[in-house]
Amino acid sequence: MWELEREPAHSARARPRCAIVGAGRLGRALAAGLRDAGWDVDGPLGRGADGQHADIVVLAVPDAEIGNAAAAIRRAGSGPGPLVGHCSGATTLDVLAPHEAFSLHPLMTVPADGEPRFAGASAAVAGTTERARAGAQRLATALGLVPFDVADGDRAAYHAAASIASNFLVTLEAAAEQLAASAGVDRAALVPLVEATVRNWAVLGPERALTGPIARGDEETVTCQRHALAERAPSLLPLFDALAEATRALAARSKAAA
Repeated sequence: MWELEREPAHSARARPRCAIVGAGRLGRALAAGLRDAGWDVDGPLGRGADGQHADIVVLAVPDAEIGNAAAAIRRAGSGPGPLVGHCSGATTLDVLAPHEAFSLHPLMTVPADGEPRFAGASAAVAGTTERARAGAQRLATALGLVPFDVADGDRAAYHAAASIASNFLVTLEAAAEQLAASAGVDRAALVPLVEATVRNWAVLGPERALTGPIARGDEETVTCQRHALAERAPSLLPLFDALAEATRALAARSKAAA
């Protein structure tokens, strides 16, 4: 059995053998990334894989399948068995019992097309033991990820934040693209604006990055915008109204902090 505390940092032979269960986008990306880092990787393996001969088993499967996938992992002999982890952002570690368990959730989108870029991104990690937590940290580091701890009680809130930052952003840009198309403007014209806005938010924070008519207190322009939506994309009005109210609250916080 591989022992983390005995592993010389310079020794390739000391790297644990890793099995990836789940042949979806993330499973394929993790297997490729770890192989590129010089790890001995089995997989990505399919449904029912038992992780035989592996020191670490990573379950890159849908959340609803984690329990079944974990139950299929065998513990050879009387030793502690392999470390078994999942890649879910929202799921706690109890679903992996009775294994010595960890989680590794890359805070990065894995698109259907193109290669994911793990290097420089962050990853939420946790472990039921210090050995398991250290194993998750080492996996993250090998992939170029920066690990940080998220407790089980914080996982739902953490994952909701990730969904807002990524999934909801795409939904919002889809709405902007739809309305822009009605004026003969394509998505490419919006891209530099979106990229600059995200950079400003990252560097300055939300209060200082906010611009536009609501930040200026120009409600007449906001009313004109709303009328345009009512004519061209009425299904977007509830989204517009909710975001306008949230933006007014942000603008108020910005003025109070000034």
